[in-house]
Amino acid sequence: MPKTTSNLFAILLFAFVFSCGWAQQNKPNTEWTEMFNGKDLRGWTTKIHHYDVNDNHGDTFRVEDGIIKVRYDRYEGDFNNRFGHLYYDVPYSYFHLSMEYRFVGELHPGAPDYTLKNSGVMFHSQDPRTILKEQDWPISVEMQFLAGIEEGTERPTGNMCSPGTDVQFEGKIDPRHCINSNSDTYFGDQWVKAELIVLGDSVITHIINGKEVLTYTKPQMGGGVVNGFDTAIFKAGTPLKEGYIALQSEGQPIDFRDVKIKNLKGCMNPNAKNYKSYFVASDPKSCIYN
Repeated sequence: MPKTTSNLFAILLFAFVFSCGWAQQNKPNTEWTEMFNGKDLRGWTTKIHHYDVNDNHGDTFRVEDGIIKVRYDRYEGDFNNRFGHLYYDVPYSYFHLSMEYRFVGELHPGAPDYTLKNSGVMFHSQDPRTILKEQDWPISVEMQFLAGIEEGTERPTGNMCSPGTDVQFEGKIDPRHCINSNSDTYFGDQWVKAELIVLGDSVITHIINGKEVLTYTKPQMGGGVVNGFDTAIFKAGTPLKEGYIALQSEGQPIDFRDVKIKNLKGCMNPNAKNYKSYFVASDPKSCIYN
């Protein structure tokens, strides 16, 4: 086969083997970082459309009962496109993200119909401090969460959406803003486990309740959807190698819990004290020796 096809096959094969291995393991000696302390939003930054960074308007993102909750009961008037995101303060490039989510309550009045039982987690996002006050969405890639609405109608979750970005799917840039996964449809307020394995700007894998549901490659700036951004930071075709992770708010109440991450980039020298066998990207500068 041609060299480019061979390379793509190798990448996808690696992603399949790697993701399947991680999806089936939860060993106690693996090193996860708890992103949420269960008490408050320390270590996180809010950015809501129409408001300045760190203005958590209406206490949109709050902590109750050890859960990150997204709520709108303190909003005045209708939703008014107050799309919001809660950003973890540490950027990542190679990582395995895991969390559980559930949809609760009713869509806030005035929120777009498409946001019914719709939320997600953004990754490889621009720094929230670079998002302008009237910018509606961050330049990022989204693992989209959906729940079923009508019995008998499929509505998969763990999809990919691309605000201000493009990805390659099945070997070429896909023009769709969202690409559906092959997940089951989940109804009601049940907890759903979502995992995301991101290997820099190469392979990205979505996992729902332990099942691999979507794989794509080469995230980069491009596409449309985002409005009001700083044009100085947008350069179409720029590979997205790292960025920030953010939980989404777009009019539908949702809960998040057990939010944790495993960094897959680090010291790969077995002679170093901080060597980890699960690292897949080398960071020689991080190595610590006796």
